Amino acid sequence: MSYVGPDFEPPRPPRHPLRAPLTVAVAALVPGALVGWLVWQAVGDSDGDGSAAAQTSASASASAAASAPSSELPGPSEDGKQQTGGGTGQSGGGEESGAPAGSGSGSLKGKVVVIDPGHNPGNFRHPSDINRKVNIGTNWKECDTTGTSTNAGYTEAEFTLDVSHRLRTILKKEGATVKFTQDGDRAWGPCVDERAEIGNKAEADAVVSIHADGSAAGNRGFHVILPGSVHSGAADTRPIVASSRALGERIAGGFLRTTGGPPSNYIGDGTGLDVRKDLGGLNLSTVPKVFIECGNMRDTKDSAQLTSGAWRQKAAEGISEGIVSFLRG
Repeated sequence: MSYVGPDFEPPRPPRHPLRAPLTVAVAALVPGALVGWLVWQAVGDSDGDGSAAAQTSASASASAAASAPSSELPGPSEDGKQQTGGGTGQSGGGEESGAPAGSGSGSLKGKVVVIDPGHNPGNFRHPSDINRKVNIGTNWKECDTTGTSTNAGYTEAEFTLDVSHRLRTILKKEGATVKFTQDGDRAWGPCVDERAEIGNKAEADAVVSIHADGSAAGNRGFHVILPGSVHSGAADTRPIVASSRALGERIAGGFLRTTGGPPSNYIGDGTGLDVRKDLGGLNLSTVPKVFIECGNMRDTKDSAQLTSGAWRQKAAEGISEGIVSFLRG
């Protein structure tokens, strides 16, 4: 799966007007960072580097590849992995107030967050179910897809559930009510229209759909997908475009700060943001919602991060930071 096409331009190099002040600031922070690193080394990562999970899933993924539905082939995909044209938008994360994300401050008490782990580990066993078409307002699309995997067989469905579990833990400590669209507890799905409906019925204050991309090797980085303005059939995103953009910008900023990036080098012109009008999960949402593609599973550098438990924890913390910042206002 690839975004490569004639409409894409390489990202513009970032400007650094504050290079000198930042250099001084970084130098001042080095001793503290060293202490933090030593503490991290002592504590370790409870999930290891993800290699065990990758090895465990390799044989299952091989079977999945053999029986995967045609929706994995190049072409438009609901999860944001296939498209033409780059999005627009400004990067950023806004300023946070109060305690930092993950501090357990309880500042999100009364807030509802719906986490949408992309795909389902059992999707590949149900090709006829996930390939059936559902109405997304602008047109009809497949119910869902199997998702992608690393070259070693670590699946996107495993990745999204792991990050989602970590994210749920953080948000609950902040006092939020957290709901999942699926937790590997059903045979397949849900379809993209049902995923949107779950967030709508929950009257969620924010919905985040977790994904990882399956683009060409050399394409690296994360991007957050925002809903474009759509008014067609059952789809009307006009009331949530602005709030979803605010949510997406905060998440992009938090993800960049926590994981170190980089923003996608193949979509979004280096902003880490993309606007879409062809995704049912966004088109049918009536509450603020975004997708995040955390990296490219088919690139060796990105996959090394995506299969690391320590990095997945950082990813969850970065997404949480954005959500907390958005909900605090």
